[in-house]
Amino acid sequence: MTALPLSGVTVVSVEQAVAAPYATRQLADLGARVIKVERPGGGDFARRYDTTVQGQSSYFVWLNRSKESVTLDLKSPAGRDILEQLLGRAEVFVQNLAPGAAARLGLDAESLTRRHTSLIPCTVSGYGTTGPWADRKAYDLLIQCQTGLVSLTGTPEETARVGVSVADIAAGMYAYSGILTALYTRATTGVARAVEVSLFEALAEWMGQPAYYTRHGGTQPPRLGTQHATIAPYGAYATADGKQVLFSIQNEREWAALCERVLVRPELVNDPRFAIGSDRVAHRNELDVIIAERFLRSGSDEVMKLLDAAGIANAGVNDVREFIDHPVLAERGRWHEVAIPGAVVPALRPPADLAGVDPRMDPVPAVGEHTERILAELGLTATRIEGLRADGVI
Repeated sequence: MTALPLSGVTVVSVEQAVAAPYATRQLADLGARVIKVERPGGGDFARRYDTTVQGQSSYFVWLNRSKESVTLDLKSPAGRDILEQLLGRAEVFVQNLAPGAAARLGLDAESLTRRHTSLIPCTVSGYGTTGPWADRKAYDLLIQCQTGLVSLTGTPEETARVGVSVADIAAGMYAYSGILTALYTRATTGVARAVEVSLFEALAEWMGQPAYYTRHGGTQPPRLGTQHATIAPYGAYATADGKQVLFSIQNEREWAALCERVLVRPELVNDPRFAIGSDRVAHRNELDVIIAERFLRSGSDEVMKLLDAAGIANAGVNDVREFIDHPVLAERGRWHEVAIPGAVVPALRPPADLAGVDPRMDPVPAVGEHTERILAELGLTATRIEGLRADGVI
């Protein structure tokens, strides 16, 4: 079997919720040993977000496979001493503690790099560790609001949150890529560089296009539900069987094909209201009436076949159950079983396939499942470990 790319890399993470666990899970997928430090007792509070996956949290199951869980009270001297020993053996340290907490524990990047010169510290914060909002707590939906994303999402009448934790996911992705870059830099230059990512700045990057559009156009893109703010037609339309079909016209060839082969209205090709993309956006409402009337005369399967035959990209608007049962996932073998405490459940393979390499998809740990084994690796005796447990340190 081919060795996983990050085999031999040890990551210690004082993490909770979504952003940092998402980054470290991807490192674990590639073979890194991820030691997840949790609070004695309840552990990561994301374990209690829900109980829908055979009694486990859907968030926690998604984000924490292939990790080892050790419980430590980091407010106790003994707990901090054990963490320090773990850091002495690690290549990477990740934390997304509340504002100021890492510095109080001596786990900020500056303190860590003084004590462990070869360690790569990664900080995931809300608004950055400096600046006017460094001390503010931040959660995903707060960041969606602050970056203006919520103002773009929804219908003309009402805003809406994005249905997944998009700010956390963005920050986790940048933390992951930042850590990979730092590992490469250390391997090629010998210099270990700290990584810092904030939820706000991660999602700010994803807001680049609407920011340019607003700054230079004078107004922000409108909220249009499933319609595209700057391209028309590009959106979802109801069909005779009630299912919506979304399609996109990207150029004049596709516009002509839509008119002639789907709408059966060839005279619309050169209609001055719809001649070019900007005209179609300006006359969106009139165009929507024409498309809606045609789609309501056919079922969704027939509409999609017509669009396919015309060379126009399209898709049915699926619900989550339809996504889970999607033939692409099934026929490409994307589902694999993963053990969780007390059960086995399907999980999706990581999306980036490396030729000849199978990702690691090991169990999701119970709280503190690996504490005794990890402490024994550090040389602690069974008696000492029991004493730490009795004192509430682990």
